[in-house]
Amino acid sequence: MAVIPPFRAYLFDIDGTLLDSAPDICGAVSSVLATTSKPDVPHEYLRTFIGRHLKDLFSELFPESSPEQIEAWIQTYRTTYLAREHKQTSLYTGVPETLAKLGGLKTTATTKGTPTAANILTQFGLIEHFQHVQGTDGFPSKPEPIVLQRAMAAIGVEPADCLMIGDSVPDIVASKAAGVKVCAVSYGYGHASALRQAAPDYWIDELPGLLG
Repeated sequence: MAVIPPFRAYLFDIDGTLLDSAPDICGAVSSVLATTSKPDVPHEYLRTFIGRHLKDLFSELFPESSPEQIEAWIQTYRTTYLAREHKQTSLYTGVPETLAKLGGLKTTATTKGTPTAANILTQFGLIEHFQHVQGTDGFPSKPEPIVLQRAMAAIGVEPADCLMIGDSVPDIVASKAAGVKVCAVSYGYGHASALRQAAPDYWIDELPGLLG
C-alpha cells in the first residue's frame, strides 16, 4: 500500500480500531443470548458482527423473531454493555500517542450511539484529541455512509479532505459511498482476505502507521 499522506480530517471507527472492546461487546451479547434458545453462541462468531448493527446479528440468529422482540434484545444489550463499564476493554498499541501526534481535525464515525462513544473515549483518555464525536443515532449504520456524512458536516470538511480509519468491510464500503479515502487496519475484527477484497486505499498493521 502507498505511504499515507496527511489529510485535513480523520474519521475513526472505535471498536477494533482504537479499542479492543470485543470482550465487553461479546460478553454483553452473550448475557442477552443466555435468556434465549441459543445461549452458547461462540464469541468468535459474535466478533464478526462488531461494527454492524445488532439487528443484523439477532435477525441472523433468530430469523423468525418479530422486530419488537429484536428491539427488546437490543435495548437489553445496551443496558448490559454499559453496566460492564468497559472493564475488559483495552487500548490498542500506540493509540494515544498517534492521536496526539496526528495533525488535522478528528472525529469518529462509529456504530455506537454518540453518548456511548463519547463516554468510552472519555474513560480511556482519548476525548481530548477529538474535535467532534459522531455515532449512529437513529439512522442506518455502516455500510450506509450517513454517519460519515454527518461527521464531515459537523466539522465542516469535504470528502476529499478526509481519511476514514476502520477495521471492517462496512467501514470500507461506507467510505467509498461517501467519497472518502479509507485506511484499513489489520489488527481489528475484520478478516484480512475480506478487507483486501473490499480494496481500501491504505493499509496499516498498527495505528502509528498513520504517521508515515
